[in-house]
Amino acid sequence: MAKKRPQTKAKRPQNTGGAGAAGADGHIPVVGAREPCPCGSGRRYKACHGRAAAHAVTELVQRPFEGLPGECDWIALRELVPAATVELTLKEGLPEGVPSVTLATVLPMAWPALRRDDGSVLLGLQNDTASGDISRDLADTLQRALVAEPGTPVQGRRAPAEAARLQDLIDPEGAFEPVVHTGFEFWVPDPQNATAEVAASLERANAAAIPTVKLQGVNAAYWCETPDKNHLRWVMPHAEEQLLDALARLHAAGQSALGEGTRLVGSFRAHGLTVPVWDLPSSVSAEDIEKPAAEFAERLATALASDAPLTPDERRARGGLTNRQVTLS
Repeated sequence: MAKKRPQTKAKRPQNTGGAGAAGADGHIPVVGAREPCPCGSGRRYKACHGRAAAHAVTELVQRPFEGLPGECDWIALRELVPAATVELTLKEGLPEGVPSVTLATVLPMAWPALRRDDGSVLLGLQNDTASGDISRDLADTLQRALVAEPGTPVQGRRAPAEAARLQDLIDPEGAFEPVVHTGFEFWVPDPQNATAEVAASLERANAAAIPTVKLQGVNAAYWCETPDKNHLRWVMPHAEEQLLDALARLHAAGQSALGEGTRLVGSFRAHGLTVPVWDLPSSVSAEDIEKPAAEFAERLATALASDAPLTPDERRARGGLTNRQVTLS
């Protein structure tokens, strides 16, 4: 995972010099750090417009998927789920020659995106990004994939500071319905005829994939199987402090488990939201946990509605939960 960068407020560079090589709209193209700035100021780019550009691309956006349909599922697919796809709905509709746009957790050879032979687009979510705004980087990759030659992958790059974000491209009213797969056969329409390189990548990915199932009765909760025990990882949309208080109330009251042998063990922080994690016995399947999860959701709603001060036991429970937080991003 990329390290966190200091959050700064990026400003659009202003044309402070002559016309130089700037475009008609005043946009200053990116050049080498030691080259003369295209604005015509006579200074090197890194000391002129490059300074603002550097701030823009290091801006850390705490919740890059906020405002998108299915924000919690975006986070789960970015951080927790090995193999899944989602059909995306674009605000402007699909361009001519692009029959579909599909978000995928990961693509072969870790390509950021792929334009298939039939013109359809696959956008990879689990990739390193060049800036502190994942949404902007993904949107830039998507836009380039829509016009790429069929049959070619799209490489990552540093998106311009003024580039569109996913929130500008994706229909906020569109459905976001992840389909979790047991493997990565969705990479290629005909795995039997895949190139040796893609076939090898497919084999490696399938061998490493952890069995994962999305629960149907609650939002953004994912059961997974590991050799020693199973887990439930549940991305929740609530403010962190409010959620920790509610979890502490339930934990202190002995109501935080999901049934016999299960235990709330901590949480992840990911892209501005909190992901509580439960340990489950290896005998507990995804289907087994559906009803307990729905019942827990009702208890949590009641706890979230309380504004009473935490009791000493609840404060101790909260401290324990806080100490067992792991930041993923």
